Amino acid sequence: MKERIQKILSRYGFGSRRNIEKKICKKLIKINGKSVFLGQSFIRNDIRYISLDNKIYFLTPDIIRIIIYNKPIGEICSRKDTNNRITVFNKLPQLNHSNWINIGRLDINTSGLLLFTNYGELAYRLMHPRYMIKREYLVRVYGNISHEKILILKHGIKIGNSISKFLDIVSYNNNKKNQWFKVSLLQGKNHEVRLLWNSIGIKVNRLIRISYGVARLPKYLKPGKFITLNSTYINKIFYSVNLKLYNCML
Repeated sequence: MKERIQKILSRYGFGSRRNIEKKICKKLIKINGKSVFLGQSFIRNDIRYISLDNKIYFLTPDIIRIIIYNKPIGEICSRKDTNNRITVFNKLPQLNHSNWINIGRLDINTSGLLLFTNYGELAYRLMHPRYMIKREYLVRVYGNISHEKILILKHGIKIGNSISKFLDIVSYNNNKKNQWFKVSLLQGKNHEVRLLWNSIGIKVNRLIRISYGVARLPKYLKPGKFITLNSTYINKIFYSVNLKLYNCML
């Protein structure tokens, strides 16, 4: 069965469909030595090799892999950095025939759970708003938090061109100026958690992501370390975005 080339390449970990489409438009991708056009379809077994960014790749897939990484403060989520800062990709295990794709991002001052996979379709679905994937964070803030301010954050605030809000806000023994909350939301916009608090005059001084969908950050996992998920865990993640996982993929 023929499939669009951006779907095939995404599934094998060459990036998101959107990024692959951009590279196709810039003529950066060739299949079997020939340039491809947007929307072109192929039979998987007809693809002998792929030229991408002046490198040759052969579609000999790894098994499906997902890891949870506990990102420390100070690391960035880019593959390379012109300022020679440490990136999260420096800490990941080597893959033989595909690439790690980060599912969502965390800014340099945010720590906690990052998911990585080598299966592009899974990454695409986990990041797409259609699948309503909940993210949870622990937040330490400074300032006076009234009940009225909490209601504003849950009701919604216009940030940019859209409305942002927390699904839930839970307080933790807050008797001091620095207060801890657990918050959850369904979107992953850039700096959204910090911007929501800033919009009511409250400064965030610590932010930790503790869950992404069904994946949760283990309490024993130290910053800068990762765990590889087993088949049962992977099955749960696939099921959460309506994907089927076959035994040959594990």
